Amino acid sequence: MVTRHRTVLVTLAIVASLGAATLAQRRNFYGWDESVKNIPYDGRFTFVRIRYTPAPGGNWAGGRPSWVHGYPLAEQNLMRIMKEITLLDLHQDDIDVRTLDDPELGRYPFAYIIEVGWWTATDLEVAGLRAYLQKGGFLFVDDFKPENWRGVPGGGWKPFEDMIKRVLPEAKIFDLGPSDKIFNSFFEIKALDNFPQAYNYGQPVFRGIYEDNDPRKRLMMIINYNTDVSQFWEWSGRGFRPFDDTNEAYKLAVDYIMYAMTH
Repeated sequence: MVTRHRTVLVTLAIVASLGAATLAQRRNFYGWDESVKNIPYDGRFTFVRIRYTPAPGGNWAGGRPSWVHGYPLAEQNLMRIMKEITLLDLHQDDIDVRTLDDPELGRYPFAYIIEVGWWTATDLEVAGLRAYLQKGGFLFVDDFKPENWRGVPGGGWKPFEDMIKRVLPEAKIFDLGPSDKIFNSFFEIKALDNFPQAYNYGQPVFRGIYEDNDPRKRLMMIINYNTDVSQFWEWSGRGFRPFDDTNEAYKLAVDYIMYAMTH
């Protein structure tokens, strides 16, 4: 079964993502556009990206804020993969963007945040994320660069760790491995030590936060440090990354979503 899914992913990495690229061009934006509105909640799975105010240095990619990198093409490509290989009823091209203090966030079981080395939050946003996680929400933390990456001020682990201490003061952050359930919720990912790396800045690190700091309980947050999984989704139709690496990045994301939907 896993082999068949892998073959499907190879095809979709080329074909489906090109459809998403065409859609993005037709809507005439690449990145955040205030005219883009969230769709009304209807019970179907909707990919939610978290918007925040970046710390100084967080607008380094063409002047765009750090939270927006890859939006919406990365998510649209991923949703095409999800639609083809799972039975999840989902919105394929409509990607929600919400803040952590948005009361509507609690309707959605899965949320995605990117470039957290430049993540800032108000007290209301901190409280919103705490409530979201404690009520059953799942947060995927991605595109997490080392400090002063390519000479850009900021980034690194400490700003994120400080934020987690505000959100969940008692939380422990665990190192994760292939035996953890999240890496076997749809695809069986048997190794992480040689996982495809978008930056070539050392080994990617996979960490997580469990409910009540108990690995036997629900994983509330997955943290991809020193890697950028979504870049593989974003570029999957452009030929910038190898197909095999792109497939691994898709498999990882599918596992994350399926875990969130079943835990």
